[in-house]
Amino acid sequence: MTYESGKEKPSLVQLIARFRTSSDFLQYEAETNEVKYWISYIRTLVDMQTLQQSIMPIVKSNKWKTLEELKKEIPIENIILTIDTDVIKEKLLDGYILVSLTEYGLPSALIKATLNKARDVSLPEVEFSVVGPKEAFVESLESNINLIRKRINNENLRIFEMNVGDLSKTKLAVLYVEGICDEENVHTVIQRIKDIHFDQISDSSFISQMISDNHNSPFPQILDTERPDRVSSILAEGKVGIIVDGSPHVLVGPTTLVEFFSAFDDYFYNWINASFFRLVRLFAVTFSILVTPIYVATLTYHYELIPSDLLNTLISSRREVPLPPILEALFLELTIELLREAGARLPTKVGQTIGIVGGIVIGTASVEAGLTSNVLLIIVALSALASFTTPIYAMGNTIRMLRFPFLLFAEWLGLLGIVLCFCFLITHLLRLTSLGRPFLDPIYPPRTADMKDAIIRLPFSLLSKRPEHLRTNKPKRFSSAKAKKNKDIDE
Repeated sequence: MTYESGKEKPSLVQLIARFRTSSDFLQYEAETNEVKYWISYIRTLVDMQTLQQSIMPIVKSNKWKTLEELKKEIPIENIILTIDTDVIKEKLLDGYILVSLTEYGLPSALIKATLNKARDVSLPEVEFSVVGPKEAFVESLESNINLIRKRINNENLRIFEMNVGDLSKTKLAVLYVEGICDEENVHTVIQRIKDIHFDQISDSSFISQMISDNHNSPFPQILDTERPDRVSSILAEGKVGIIVDGSPHVLVGPTTLVEFFSAFDDYFYNWINASFFRLVRLFAVTFSILVTPIYVATLTYHYELIPSDLLNTLISSRREVPLPPILEALFLELTIELLREAGARLPTKVGQTIGIVGGIVIGTASVEAGLTSNVLLIIVALSALASFTTPIYAMGNTIRMLRFPFLLFAEWLGLLGIVLCFCFLITHLLRLTSLGRPFLDPIYPPRTADMKDAIIRLPFSLLSKRPEHLRTNKPKRFSSAKAKKNKDIDE
């Protein structure tokens, strides 16, 4: 008899005793005409339909006398014969049925009957698009892998599964395309995941924080997406994906700053429209960060730079405001953040009401009460609106947070303070990396070839090469000469 490798351990009695303390663990004795056997399983992890229809009719029959014969009779592939109690513990917690010929006998048969409960594939909620596919990842690891397999129908797609979390034993899968992806990136990801020592891993965001290069940076260094089409496209570029069981978001790296401002919708539109939308997003993010600090700096230190006509408008709007510009701006910015958090935490219908009604009522009341000026109210509202143009939610949170350091520097040194804070920000971004790759690529270090799909997107016929900073094993995606538009035969 050949069994799964493992050393016999005398701890099965203690193992069963520990499981018996849980009310959903079942163990009972039964027998056929010739064989007495014991069945053990955790009821809440087992698919009862599989147990009653595919397993128990064979077990109760007289067709077997040994575990090897039972394995041949049951029409289920994942049947393990083992003498290793560690394997028994792991598989019982994974929804397997334990069949043994005595109560604590070894070897035992482990039959897979795992109950998989997951919601159906639905529409993307965070990265919704008007055109393009309407599928989003769900909380099932197998379902998410299936969504990617359908889009990358290639034998070179590699999936490396592992468990992480000392207590949760959360399953995750590392995906990459062999022959394209740089093996160094794969080894970096796997090694960093293996180095994680944490008891409970509940979501992919845990992994993102733990394998990031700089844990003290407010910028996300791993791309988080819920779109299978985006992950498939990025894997084809030569990057590495991480799917965590129980999370509807997939991590992809190494990534760059410009990717967080690139929506996947850009590839569904004409390149001229897509480039325009990207530039609008970049302008909106810059506007969102700087417009309120510039208002504070100008009114505090540099009011002589304001044109006289505009200055009269500002003076009339602030005539009855007792607060200095910095307190006025902080009051409105914090109010916007409170409304955002309240709208996000409350039920959907109530949250929408709070966001709309609360913004109108509080904004109007604060102006009428003389706490803020109507000019600043418009500026803060436009700033908040501009921050919503960021396609990736995690980067949107970073943009929201960055306004406050700029506000404080503007109050301290005026426009010079804004420039100083901007220098600190650029220095931080220059030093930041994603899985060891430059985070500001292709802006720094400058790579002209990668600029074709960075700030703007050029036609597909010009995107014949994969990003240089990934150092892929196959830099060329297709022949650029063949991609050129050919004339019709009658032209």
